Amino acid sequence: MSRIGKLPIAIPEKVTATIDGSKISVKGPKGELSKEFVGDVAFELNDGQLQVSPANKSRFANAMYGTARSIINGMVEGVVNGFSKDIEISGVGYNATLKGKTLVLKLGFSHDINYDIPDGVTIKATDGGTKLNIEGIDKQVVGQTAASIRHYHPVEPYKGKGVHIVGQHEIRKEGKTVA
Repeated sequence: MSRIGKLPIAIPEKVTATIDGSKISVKGPKGELSKEFVGDVAFELNDGQLQVSPANKSRFANAMYGTARSIINGMVEGVVNGFSKDIEISGVGYNATLKGKTLVLKLGFSHDINYDIPDGVTIKATDGGTKLNIEGIDKQVVGQTAASIRHYHPVEPYKGKGVHIVGQHEIRKEGKTVA
């Protein structure tokens, strides 16, 4: 049994949650999110709390109801506070600029990289385009956007040039030494 799945999800006053079979919709001050879950998970809404439980005694249902609870908790947190990720770009001439719904990345290649910003995500560039702030209400989309931008030029282990997501550990190596 999942320890996380047993905990109820507190629904704040400014948030409304609706259950339609296996689909959960959460609406709050920052927007609305909805997600369809597998049929092996059951939901119950009582007195401003959402309880998630396995719908049957299968091993899959036991595995999924803790995951479903975490996803729904992230949805509630997203429509109330939102999520953000910070990115630092380091390297001579490396930067990013915004052109409408496109992020133009200059990462040391012979060409610029045009990244189309997904719906529901806003990106702000500061410090001459060396720092980016990615914000949105869907935790998965914000994280995937940051990971996609990082994928174009991951941090190089010797000099540290590249795209770094703040808060993630990057391996740094020592250079050659003369004996």
